[in-house]
Amino acid sequence: MILKKWEQLPDALRSAEVRPYYELLRKRQGSLILKRCFDIVVSLIMLVLLSPVFLVLAIAIKIDSPGPVFYRQERVTQYGKHFRIFKFRSMVTDADKIGSQVTVSGDSRITKVGHIIRDYRLDELCQLIDIFRGTMTFVGTRPEVPKYVAAYTPEMLATLLLPAGVTSEASILYKDEAELLDAAENVDKVYTEEVLPGKMKYNLDSLAHFSFFGDIATMFRTVLAVFGKND
Repeated sequence: MILKKWEQLPDALRSAEVRPYYELLRKRQGSLILKRCFDIVVSLIMLVLLSPVFLVLAIAIKIDSPGPVFYRQERVTQYGKHFRIFKFRSMVTDADKIGSQVTVSGDSRITKVGHIIRDYRLDELCQLIDIFRGTMTFVGTRPEVPKYVAAYTPEMLATLLLPAGVTSEASILYKDEAELLDAAENVDKVYTEEVLPGKMKYNLDSLAHFSFFGDIATMFRTVLAVFGKND
């Protein structure tokens, strides 16, 4: 995971707001290389070890509701590149076409099996495929859909210097995001104007203080958060 030269970055990223974050990351190229090596090795091992779990989840999803096993939504990752994320389907087919692109607590589009796998973030297990491919990393800013990335401020675009992540400090602190959006009349508006800026403060702070071992600590805190040990 080596940063591109400044001159090779997309125009939107070559700004005064992004430059300080770029310079900080450029000084930590060794940690970035270690981060990528860790992603490849650990994701491959986990894909092999968790293959039986993948099979069980796939069968449960197919039995529970009609539709594909995976949900492949377009997201944005490093340097603004678009990719189709892997997630185990936890909602009815074409859920994003019959409602908001963010999910609220008690969302009627969530299937029975979906409720279970979302509670323990099992729907994101297959993002190990994205990590192995390099379109994602274990720790980093969660990948947003293009419409929300379009609402980024120039400084927020700095988060696109690195691949999107499965988890982050913001993910831990906003693990009950769906409940925060429950009372919103306009979910997209509240998410864009209130929730997203709040999450981005943590994402930018994590970027400014990036370290490989800091990422490892975040992964451990994520496990504790999923099992409710840090409430």
